[in-house]
Amino acid sequence: MSGSDSDCIPVTDLRENEEGDICAILGGQGFAGRLAGMGFAVGTHVKILRNRGGLVLLLASETRIALGRGEAEKILIIPTCSETEQTCPAPEEKGILVALAGQPNVGKSTVFNILTGLSQHVGNWPGKTVEKKEGVHLTGEHRMRIIDLPGTYSLTAFSEEEKVARDFIINEFPEIVVLIVNAAALERSLYLLAELLLLGPPVIVGVNMTDVAEAQGIRVNIKALQDALGIPVIPMIAKKNVGIRELVSEIAALADGKIGYSPRMPDVMQDHKDVFLELMTLMEPYVPQPHLSHWMAVKLMEGDPEVAAKLEGTIPADAWKTIRAVLMAHEDSQHAVVGGRYDWIEEVTRAAVSRFKRGQVLMTDRLDHILTRPVFGIPILLTVMAIVFGLTYAIGFPVQSWLESLLGSFSEWLHPIFSAVPAWVRDLTIHGVIGGAGSVLTFLPILLIFFAVMSFMEDIGYMARAAFVMDRFMHLVGLHGKSFIPMCLGFGCNVPAVLGARILESRKARLLTIFLMPFVPCTARLAVLTFICGAVFPQHAALVAWFVVAANILALGVTGIVVNRCLMKDEAMPFVMELPLYHTPDPKTIFTVVRLRTVAFIKRAGTVILGVSVAVWLLSNLPGGGTEKSILAWIGHGLAPVGSLIGLDWKMIVALLTSLIAKENAIATLGVLYGVGDAGLREVLPTVMTAASGLAFLVTMMLFIPCAATIAAMRQEMQDGKWFAASLVVMTAVSFVGGYLAYHLAPLLGI
Repeated sequence: MSGSDSDCIPVTDLRENEEGDICAILGGQGFAGRLAGMGFAVGTHVKILRNRGGLVLLLASETRIALGRGEAEKILIIPTCSETEQTCPAPEEKGILVALAGQPNVGKSTVFNILTGLSQHVGNWPGKTVEKKEGVHLTGEHRMRIIDLPGTYSLTAFSEEEKVARDFIINEFPEIVVLIVNAAALERSLYLLAELLLLGPPVIVGVNMTDVAEAQGIRVNIKALQDALGIPVIPMIAKKNVGIRELVSEIAALADGKIGYSPRMPDVMQDHKDVFLELMTLMEPYVPQPHLSHWMAVKLMEGDPEVAAKLEGTIPADAWKTIRAVLMAHEDSQHAVVGGRYDWIEEVTRAAVSRFKRGQVLMTDRLDHILTRPVFGIPILLTVMAIVFGLTYAIGFPVQSWLESLLGSFSEWLHPIFSAVPAWVRDLTIHGVIGGAGSVLTFLPILLIFFAVMSFMEDIGYMARAAFVMDRFMHLVGLHGKSFIPMCLGFGCNVPAVLGARILESRKARLLTIFLMPFVPCTARLAVLTFICGAVFPQHAALVAWFVVAANILALGVTGIVVNRCLMKDEAMPFVMELPLYHTPDPKTIFTVVRLRTVAFIKRAGTVILGVSVAVWLLSNLPGGGTEKSILAWIGHGLAPVGSLIGLDWKMIVALLTSLIAKENAIATLGVLYGVGDAGLREVLPTVMTAASGLAFLVTMMLFIPCAATIAAMRQEMQDGKWFAASLVVMTAVSFVGGYLAYHLAPLLGI
């Protein structure tokens, strides 16, 4: 360390990204001791990561600490880099970490997609199964790294989504939090803001869907709202790209300290203010992050179990005993916190929100009068699914047939090219790669229709109504309508559907929902179903497909009833779910969802499915002498007696087994084993499958054990080996029984 004591200045006098050595720590031995335990002592080299508003963020030896401005002023530092020194690094592009927050159905995904475009990528949060989306937005000299936090109504952390959202803000210290709120339900949306303001990082509010609010007779005075809150507020219509540019400019201006930030903070109700102050006094000396003292005291009053457990391990036993005594003496503290927030919301919106069409019946109400009635809602839901299949056969199947003929022509074109290479190389390429993975790629048009229709229904708000009308049916299997939400995701892919069961509060509901999830036909199984129905039942393809899906849902219900009544204890599960307003779909959001899912499918076809296709070809040709004398034939013939009971030959049995890796492999395997070559699988299947065996294969495949990715997700989410093993046994038994019934009932049904 160099320099004299006169060179020491408070940390707060330095700008962001400047560095220096600590020369003194004021504030007494207690404060200095706490900092020393965190790696900050006299002589420590520190970097200022953030210095604005009421929060200062310091970095030393890979450790970050956040300090209130009052505490930071007690740390004196000798700068090691000033503007006059030649050794100072050149100005770098300013990076801003932005957290995008919001309740469900407020248009947050639309904002994220517009800001990040093609730069976004999706994964899971470390150690969590909650989806993590992040991307980059470049503007001027700023590079904004945007994290899309899970949609959540509050930060009470009763669910994984809530824990992820608040843990990120507390531990990662984003420079800016952008909260997207629904202008048509502003009061409810501001409840999340009341919690975010207590966590420290500056918040910008984006008031979205102002056009929807106007149509409902709700007008938001943005200037009045901004003055009442004391923080930046931006009006937006995200689906029309209105307000996005202003939002980006406001983020940059706030990050550069060019605009003021003086939030009006929510408080507890006045009759419990003394309780809050007493808790603050008792716990403040022991809180490792002083700027969170206010928030933690509020959370204790709310009864937050995670915050209580964290503080219990930090605060001395005597002090914690006193805190517990205060909380037990005021068991209505949660009401004081919630009431205080709604009083604050009422005050800040009083002059900002006006309603000029009171009593008007909204279009949403008119539609819900029909769609949420069981007598109409369930038939409409079934009709919607029928329309999906109708579109698939009217549009998707002709395109798929054209692609398959194109693939056959390509195979014929390759024959003379491969005339000089060994026969096994030619056969591997034409029958293994093109006949297997190529056959799967041909039903990409079918998948695109499923992806687009499901995304459309999610975007307009219909899926929540589907869950509502299915509540009565779900109760029969021991669940409620909320379980239908992740099950609807299962129509796209069972993996996110299994992970989506985390929205359910009850362990029983989560366990049973995951248990039954594989009975929901995913897009891959639906595509296989569509393909085979079109080939084997060309005159009645849509009807047969609808019948198989209906049988799938019936099997789900019967299995759920048996499992619930025989293996699970009765437990009441309340049904609480938001029904969002209907709104016009956003083409960009739908396109983004379809694009991401399509790219994921193509990647899988180019890796997993291609690998399985090659492996199946090798196993069907080794050790030599043709398919009938291969390793795969030996395995298939071993299971043939079982398959004969449900009308399946050994090749169909093998196709079922390879579908455990990916359901599309059923098509790839059939293409390889039946040696479709130039003819195309659609032309070959009617010659090897009877109507009865085709129906039995479809029913068995739809009810069979899901793909490996879904199995892994189930094992992780169930966290119970016995239940996991039982689920696999039940699925195998149900699929066999279903196939047996289909095979023997097909002649009676005239199929």
